Amino acid sequence: MGRIRFLDVRALHLRHRAGLHEALDRVLESGNFIQGAQLEAFEREFAAYCGAGHCVGVGSGLDALHLTLRAWGIGPGDEVIVPSNTYIATWLAVTHAGATPVPVEPRLDTYNMDPERVGAAITPRTRAIIAVHLYGQPADMDPINAIARERGIKVMEDAAQAHGAAYKGRRAGSLGDAAGFSFYPSKNLGALGDGGAVVTNDAALAGRLRSLRNYGSAIKDRNEHIGFNSRLDELQAAFLRIGLASLEEDNARRSALAARMLSGMADSGLVVPVVPEWAQPAWHRFVVRHPARDDVMRRLAAAGVETMVHYPIPPHLQPAYAQTPLAHACLPVSERIHREVFSLPLYPSMDEAGVDRILAALRA
Repeated sequence: MGRIRFLDVRALHLRHRAGLHEALDRVLESGNFIQGAQLEAFEREFAAYCGAGHCVGVGSGLDALHLTLRAWGIGPGDEVIVPSNTYIATWLAVTHAGATPVPVEPRLDTYNMDPERVGAAITPRTRAIIAVHLYGQPADMDPINAIARERGIKVMEDAAQAHGAAYKGRRAGSLGDAAGFSFYPSKNLGALGDGGAVVTNDAALAGRLRSLRNYGSAIKDRNEHIGFNSRLDELQAAFLRIGLASLEEDNARRSALAARMLSGMADSGLVVPVVPEWAQPAWHRFVVRHPARDDVMRRLAAAGVETMVHYPIPPHLQPAYAQTPLAHACLPVSERIHREVFSLPLYPSMDEAGVDRILAALRA
């Protein structure tokens, strides 16, 4: 038997080969490759999918976070609360805006920001909170939003891994003042290149973002802001429309495979994902934890099961922040998580036999 690959991105997209070719032809025939009908249609459709009023396509998930902070006027002298346990892009967005990331430790069971720790991190300089739906598991948004409303602070969802995830029946993208999504090819909704979007119910924010992504220009040849070139192009928008049509089916498949995995892991010795009763994860990653992670991964590799670590180094220990006070932050929960977590294969084109092989390898 062959190896169980951690993720087959090629297979994920080849399922849509015919539709992708048709989308390419539509864009070629239109002769419009930047900010045309395909982008407008995708923005409309994805906003509706998330249950929000507006979607603004941008060049990447990082840009979605960064440009939103800029559009809110957040910059030097301001602080933004971020999870200590996240991919570094969340922190980089704050740094690129000129503000200071203020890390808050996660809950050890869900790996998401602990709402009970947020209040103590707020200072007079706090302007926003970024709540990450890590691995596709929605963060506990109600208490975070309540704290923010009380203090007059903006809330942004980092939903880069949470396309279709739901919190108390509401989809990611509709749970804060704005949400940043990534369409990196391996995401639940992935393009064939980089891409991202901001989803919001704030029409004024959406307007500022449309200007900022396009050199600070909302009207041709008139530049009102110090803007950027960060546009989701027509071809990627057309491709994303194809993927969006099957996103619900794909997420249902991920959920079914995750349920099968969970049901067979009771005696595995691993700390398995915990799903609160109010959460409907997108299952972007199936992340488990073990104090002897590297040894377990080696044994699984010997049994033909590929695994990965998301993520081996927490942001505050990355060389990028080595010369900042953040490098000396005391964040033991995050550091423990980064030492112990690893991800098992789980994606829509996997079959039940693949899950059973993973479970058999764990039992062995």
